[in-house]
Amino acid sequence: MDAHHLDGACDCHIHIYEDSYPLAPSATFRPPPAPVASYRQVQASLGLTRVIVVQPTGYGFDNRCTLSALAQFGNTARGIVAVPPTVTDAELERLHEAGVRGIRYMMIPGGGGLMQWDSLEEMAARIAPLNWTINLQLDGRDIPQYEATLRRLPGRLVIDHTGKFLEPVRTDSEAFMALRRVLERNQCWIKLSAPYETSRSGPPHYEDVSILARALTRHYPERCLWASNWPHPNANPAPSNTGLLDWLTDCAGSDSVTRKILIDNPAGLYGF
Repeated sequence: MDAHHLDGACDCHIHIYEDSYPLAPSATFRPPPAPVASYRQVQASLGLTRVIVVQPTGYGFDNRCTLSALAQFGNTARGIVAVPPTVTDAELERLHEAGVRGIRYMMIPGGGGLMQWDSLEEMAARIAPLNWTINLQLDGRDIPQYEATLRRLPGRLVIDHTGKFLEPVRTDSEAFMALRRVLERNQCWIKLSAPYETSRSGPPHYEDVSILARALTRHYPERCLWASNWPHPNANPAPSNTGLLDWLTDCAGSDSVTRKILIDNPAGLYGF
């Protein structure tokens, strides 16, 4: 099976940036233009047909650029937005109609500081009836601290970037074992993505992240997703998109697991 030509294959984490939308005061850097038309070229080159557009931290709670992207992509896309805990139920319904399927919690330094841990459980309960996800990015080394909270969350949880351990860890580390326990509640998924953000060993194999990704695909093939993280904000030089997809197929280890990660898992999770 050629992983680069899988009908229904989904890239589960990209950002769209358009110059016509102002950055929030909390933005930590000026992103390059990354419009829908540019991503469509990447999508075609990789043989992908579905995409999850994730609200960039740089736009704060202003989701207009992300919602515009969803309108342009149509039914082949779903969105993850940033909303304050004071968001109304009517606004959540409006966002659902626009294709939104989750809320972003960006909890690492430099994430804009939009969301706080003390709102997580209440927000998870509010969005659970919509079958939305909490999309969580944190330093994986902090998972033991939050494990109890994450394991009791109502509804669906998606963790970014192979756990995003800012210091590489071993598979027998307490932090990685805590991540595994969170995944075992069967309402949690993990994106095998952006290894370049944390790897010390580097491309193309990112071996220190690959060892974690291989353990996850072996034990939780139904819980894994893949994403390019295009346009790779703050990565210099930018990684190869093709290389990142090849990295996933290598970590998956078989055609059947690759198919689950690229097609079946995101289709069920995001409602394609």
